[in-house]
Amino acid sequence: MTDQALQLAGDFAAPSREQWEKEVLKVLNRRRPEGKELSIDQAMARLRTTTVDGLTIEPLYSLDGEPSPLGFPGVMPFTRGTTVRPGAGWDIRALHEDPDVAVTNAAILDDLQRGATSLWLRIGPDAIAAADLPRVLAGVRPELAAVAVSSVEEQQAAADALASWWRASGKSSEVVGNLGIDPLGAAAVTGGAADLSVLAPYVKLAGSDFPLARALIVDTLVYDNAGAGDVEVLACAIATGVEYVRALVADGISAADAFGQIVFRVPANADQFTTIARLRALRRLWARVGEVLDVPEALRGAMQHAVTSLRMVTRDDAYVNLLRGTIATFAGAVGGAELVTTLPFDAAHGLPTEASRRMARNTQLVAADESNLGKVTDPAGGSWYVESLTDQLATKAWAQFQQFEAAGGMAKALADGVVASELAKVVAERTKRLSTRRQPITGVSMFPLAVEPEVEVRPRPAAPQRGGLAPVRDSQVFEDLRDAVTAAGKPKVFLACLGARRDFGPREQFTSNLLLVGGFATPEHAGGTPDEIVASVTAAGAEMVVLCSSAKVYADQAIPVATALKAAGVKAVYLAGRKAEVGSTEVDTVIDGEIFDGMDVVAFSNATLDRLGAAK
Repeated sequence: MTDQALQLAGDFAAPSREQWEKEVLKVLNRRRPEGKELSIDQAMARLRTTTVDGLTIEPLYSLDGEPSPLGFPGVMPFTRGTTVRPGAGWDIRALHEDPDVAVTNAAILDDLQRGATSLWLRIGPDAIAAADLPRVLAGVRPELAAVAVSSVEEQQAAADALASWWRASGKSSEVVGNLGIDPLGAAAVTGGAADLSVLAPYVKLAGSDFPLARALIVDTLVYDNAGAGDVEVLACAIATGVEYVRALVADGISAADAFGQIVFRVPANADQFTTIARLRALRRLWARVGEVLDVPEALRGAMQHAVTSLRMVTRDDAYVNLLRGTIATFAGAVGGAELVTTLPFDAAHGLPTEASRRMARNTQLVAADESNLGKVTDPAGGSWYVESLTDQLATKAWAQFQQFEAAGGMAKALADGVVASELAKVVAERTKRLSTRRQPITGVSMFPLAVEPEVEVRPRPAAPQRGGLAPVRDSQVFEDLRDAVTAAGKPKVFLACLGARRDFGPREQFTSNLLLVGGFATPEHAGGTPDEIVASVTAAGAEMVVLCSSAKVYADQAIPVATALKAAGVKAVYLAGRKAEVGSTEVDTVIDGEIFDGMDVVAFSNATLDRLGAAK
């Protein structure tokens, strides 16, 4: 122990913003001609990014003026957490949905014996049958392991089955969990009308028979699965919660009691900072609702169940999902979620295996116990970046929530298509970013595998036809594309590499990776005369060729090679780079297109299938 204060980086001079800006300009202007250099405002504009729903990400954050009061966990506005973590971490909640009773019961007992602390059972025609709930829970002690149920078409049956099992245990006063009543969530999926009259009976049931359990869930995963951004997820969460409280108050239940019956289920994804900020902002927003409704301050905290987003899970290169799940789990924990579910890495393939469940469970155990995340409350608090994101999210989500309220509330906004319309705007922007790879997906749209490893799972039961918000994973457009290319026999796109490897190497690698996104075969020829290249293309049976090299080589060889290829019957000749590099007025007559960073890879791949006559 010492009385001397620890000075982190105390031996180094503190750089000024002006020094940082000077270094930024040095990098960005390195290859720009004299007189064309960027100003610092132009440089900052280039480094600044905007998310799909309008959040601004600055290249550098610093303290401007006097710091805002950071506040404390467990008190208004609950941004930093509903409580101070006692050191035990969070509730590790395992999801089970396999309709095979014996398989699910064995998996449940395995999870609870090996680190999971609670259970989440999905009930329905494509999951566990409500009547089977006592059998799948055989051997589980309800006073030790919390149990929550959820369903789309069978919410009341699921809640009744869980309540009956709790009563039969003789531990009604000790059980913890959730009855899973969420009529708006069901309406969002099915497209039907929401019956809010079911809320009060189950809230009263929980309050009288199961004092430690909760009756309601505000499940925003349906909106995340349908493409909602961070703002829309929060707005839908708050609007749904307000709608439930409003309906309960109309049935004679106080707002305070209503607050105590709600749990928010929130997606966590691989963008760790927006996930952290999302959880913090939701608590702040819900606390504000409680303040307006005169809910006692101590009861305004929002309990949150963070679930790693199914929308980010990929079918292809599935093992990369382990990394995505780890980041999302970390973000959910740092963001202060009381409950966390990590989806198995093979979730896009089917029902999980024992190994994938183990990996999902141990991801949380390592984070909570070995990494000690469970011992820290709001470690991101005070970060200028996280606080800025939290403020932006809270402000934008509140404005979106007010739009839903102006439309008549969440139930009417869903029924009238207002929610779907707002989600469609975000989906359109994200689709553009995914297709151009501005929003990359590792292993799918970037650095894909040529041969996919086998992932052996049991298929999921077919889900009923539903008319509500349709789920779609971000990677699905690329996976569908790859399936179409495979079904067409993996047509060949030939790479004609001009000059020496130092000339064509970088663009050959870029182009082959881009074509591998769709699964095209890419035979190639390096160097040689136009006649030699034509001979290689003919021998390969390729009808489309991409020229790969540097601008200097293109100026000498692109036109002669492309002309020879067209004369030999090649349907299309593309250039890796931009046509302007060729420096010839003939370029448009023999070069049909360009391969470059930022192009629409999906549109190009589909057009290539059409051009090669393989679309059908």
